[in-house]
Amino acid sequence: MKNLFALFTFLFVLVSVVQAQDNKAPASPKVTVESPDKNIKVVYGQPSKKGRVIFGADGSNSLEKYGKVWRTGANDATEVTFKSDVMFGGKMVKAGTYTLFTIPGEKEWSVILNSTLGQWGAYDYDKIKGTDVAMIKVPVSMNKTPIEKLTITPANSSISIAWDNMTIAVPVMKHG
Repeated sequence: MKNLFALFTFLFVLVSVVQAQDNKAPASPKVTVESPDKNIKVVYGQPSKKGRVIFGADGSNSLEKYGKVWRTGANDATEVTFKSDVMFGGKMVKAGTYTLFTIPGEKEWSVILNSTLGQWGAYDYDKIKGTDVAMIKVPVSMNKTPIEKLTITPANSSISIAWDNMTIAVPVMKHG
């Protein structure tokens, strides 16, 4: 009888812990945002700064290193969908869904659209970089106050990416 009671107690505790974990919000929630004209949709995992240094040189204690490919979010790599053909920073891009990668730098970032979907992070980027559709460079603007949560904002004519002390904006224009 003691063993049966112990088993039921253990199962009750186990189920309670699992339910508590299911009810907890993820550390980096998945966010979907659209431009006002609905031509651009971005889906990304939204990490928070949480007192960390986000961008910095190789060898620093920063989360993301200058010159290294970043998934531009958390968890699954960020995906951008264009409902019509666009000029992405001056490069023609067909309507469709693309993985968004960036290479942060102190003064400018490289912004990459890649046609291989379903990536987890940027770990396999070197294997798929042959499927890049566009790579452009954009200047960095420094924020007066740090931005706590990574924020990607598609507008009708741009996509901005802001986190910590940096913001970039990629010009995006409908083509045709």
